[in-house]
Amino acid sequence: MDFRDSAEEAAFRARLREWLAGNVADFKATGDDYWHQAGRWHTALYEGGFFGLSWPKRFGGQDLAPVYDVILDEELAIAGAPPRPSLGYLAHGLGAHASDEVQLRFLPGMINGSERWCQGFSEPGAGSDLASLTTRAELDGDEYVIHGHKIWTSYSDVADWCLLLARTDPDAPRHKGISGFIISMHQPGIEQRPLKMINGVSAEFGQVLFDGARVPAANMVGKPGDGWKLAMTVVGHEREPSTLGFSARYGKTVRALAKTAAAAGETVPDDLRWGAVQAEMLRLHVRRRLSEQLDGVTHTSDGSLDKLLMTWVEQSVGHAALAVTGTRDAEMLATYLYSRSQSVMGGTSQIQKNIVAGRILGLPAS
Repeated sequence: MDFRDSAEEAAFRARLREWLAGNVADFKATGDDYWHQAGRWHTALYEGGFFGLSWPKRFGGQDLAPVYDVILDEELAIAGAPPRPSLGYLAHGLGAHASDEVQLRFLPGMINGSERWCQGFSEPGAGSDLASLTTRAELDGDEYVIHGHKIWTSYSDVADWCLLLARTDPDAPRHKGISGFIISMHQPGIEQRPLKMINGVSAEFGQVLFDGARVPAANMVGKPGDGWKLAMTVVGHEREPSTLGFSARYGKTVRALAKTAAAAGETVPDDLRWGAVQAEMLRLHVRRRLSEQLDGVTHTSDGSLDKLLMTWVEQSVGHAALAVTGTRDAEMLATYLYSRSQSVMGGTSQIQKNIVAGRILGLPAS
């Protein structure tokens, strides 16, 4: 399989490298610095012609093949730049389930960065078991009134809009009584509570409490009860390594760790050897997924396999960081600490294994 750039791809890569050389110094790639500047980074990428590459032109994208997103992710990692803002799964959700009117109203601002977004899915009692969510939406005239509590909500403190799941029919089976909404975050009845993480980052996640917040019925995504379909589309794309583009960053980290070990005259620890193997495995897997996308192949439950692979690789790289630098290097320690969350975020590894067992392997439920 030939993964060399075409002439057009090589020209794009060269233009991107030139742009990064003149712009990346203005942005930090890690910690709270990244989260505080994420909006400016989004805008800079878009104005430079490097965001929304594979999204439709009618919404402000460029209608390019997915390979251009992978080139972007690789070059951002090589340059030490922040990753591109992770919004693709929200765009896929709206693109698959929202009406034309809703798409035309909201997707352009999502793509160009003029409106910032968060995702209101997880709750304190409904993380991996999303169907047990208790946030409710009650119809009042031409609006729904929202009451509930969301958690682990990225960008919640700076978001203009939230793609929210809430229960509209408490008497329906739990997967069927959920609806999706686009709700403004700038209104009474919404309280923000930041969450500080073990790696010291305090600007990534938040808790959001809804106490009488309102959303127009016209901002429902799809029909009443379509929220579960929306959620499965969103999390399916959230779990794909080819859309998240992390593999290049994992490879860069293990190479940096190898240089650190060599400079210190230390024997390469087994954890680093294994991390390097895992990172290369994911790199090749991402390219296989990319090839499948270019051939028009789509995946549903296979996203759980992708998520498990990402978890294993990130945690292997995290262990490698700890093995080489211990607690001496604050950035590498943060890499290890953050990796522990990978087996929880986006659906726990236990849930992903259950999906693989039931939907891919066809094993009976215990």
